[in-house]
Amino acid sequence: QSDAYLVVFVCFASKAVHLEVATDLTTTTFLAAYERFVSLRGNPSVIWSDNGTNFVGANNHFIKVRRLLQSKTHQETITKTASERGTKWEFIPPAAPHFGGLWEAAVKSAKRLIKITLNGERPSLEAFQTLVAKVSAILNSRPITAVSSDPNDIEFLTPGHFLLFRPLTSPPVD
Repeated sequence: QSDAYLVVFVCFASKAVHLEVATDLTTTTFLAAYERFVSLRGNPSVIWSDNGTNFVGANNHFIKVRRLLQSKTHQETITKTASERGTKWEFIPPAAPHFGGLWEAAVKSAKRLIKITLNGERPSLEAFQTLVAKVSAILNSRPITAVSSDPNDIEFLTPGHFLLFRPLTSPPVD
């Protein structure tokens, strides 16, 4: 049972969330997560990325994440890899964490769902990957807006509609 990290991708247009599990904090592992993402979802035209300056405190893992994200070598490698696929990779300004508000909300929601589900347990990597897939489905089933103006119509548009033309999970039925 080793540490695992989440790589979070959020579509700014549809609010769809894609979560990938990373087993360490290396550029190689991050690029593998990026490759899995683009293999499943396609190449985005632009990716905005955190640069790690919002990680504060003495937590050693956060310090490692910040060092990786601020590493010039890491930034150059992912920028080059993305540009080879036709994707422009941008890093938010160092003193402007509010630029990442959309993905920070996704991180907060994902962490909350994972924490509640695990209840202090440390699952196997396979069990964790399964949980992350379920959390992704839940996040992509959250309502964005109503489909109609009829107050009795409980159908709503979700990020899942943009991915699969339907929500990924369904609300309980009476």
